[in-house]
Amino acid sequence: MDKMITLSDGSEIKAGLTGPPGAPVFMLPVAKASVYGQEADHLRLWGVDPELGEHFADGLRDKFQVLYFDYEGHRLHQPNPLDLTASSIAQDLLTIADKMNVSKFSYYGYSWLALAGLQLAIRTDRLESLVMGGFPPLDGPYTEMLIVTNHTFQMALNQPAPVDPVEQEATTPEATDWDNIQIQMVPEQTRQFVTLYESLSDFRDHDIQHLLVMPRLAFAGEQDKIVYGDNFGGVTVDIAGKLLARQSLLEQLGWEVAILKGDNMDHTKAMQPENVLPVLKPWLIRHVLRES
Repeated sequence: MDKMITLSDGSEIKAGLTGPPGAPVFMLPVAKASVYGQEADHLRLWGVDPELGEHFADGLRDKFQVLYFDYEGHRLHQPNPLDLTASSIAQDLLTIADKMNVSKFSYYGYSWLALAGLQLAIRTDRLESLVMGGFPPLDGPYTEMLIVTNHTFQMALNQPAPVDPVEQEATTPEATDWDNIQIQMVPEQTRQFVTLYESLSDFRDHDIQHLLVMPRLAFAGEQDKIVYGDNFGGVTVDIAGKLLARQSLLEQLGWEVAILKGDNMDHTKAMQPENVLPVLKPWLIRHVLRES
């Protein structure tokens, strides 16, 4: 069942619900639409599953109803530069649940959609569980990401029209000059992420942990560390390092923590369904279905 849903800014997003009726609902806002051909080949070069959303839904819908949509893709196509705040994102997520007639649900987000899940969890009592991938629940890199997004926005303002990455010759992670990489987004797209991190400038994740009473899982790839060049503010975003440094405290607070291991298990690789589902699904079964 697919439906077009109007969000807080008036834009419309497509959402779907699949899986056995009556089963617990799992919200999947990272469900990117499948792509094929040259675009799919380019994604594979970067270690990205071109059928990521479909593979996630396929892996979960035997046990769960999956409420799937591509919130990031939606915001890249219909940016909300001045009002993509933590509060407005949470409202969008609840609007989607309401319009799909879902009252209670589990949530999984990765990277900035993981921090969106944390913001959602402190604004509603409707979450049955929370899974954050690629963004730590304690000591999150909010300051660092505000610096990175501000620099990204300035580069988008000062460069010519962005290059379609599919049209670039032999673009691979190994061949990319990360200090001089050309931004692939227009100013409206980049400005909205500045807005998001500005809205979190006073947020203290230590102060809200007592509000989180649902089962919680946080994970990251063991090599999830990005060192940004001077063009992006010269900061380091060490997701795995922060998660490991706070693992003991997180577990005391009721979180389960998983570090995904493997060759080149970085931020991109640790978000692929083949790496996430072996951790995510058994955890959901234990904590949401409560099966042995």
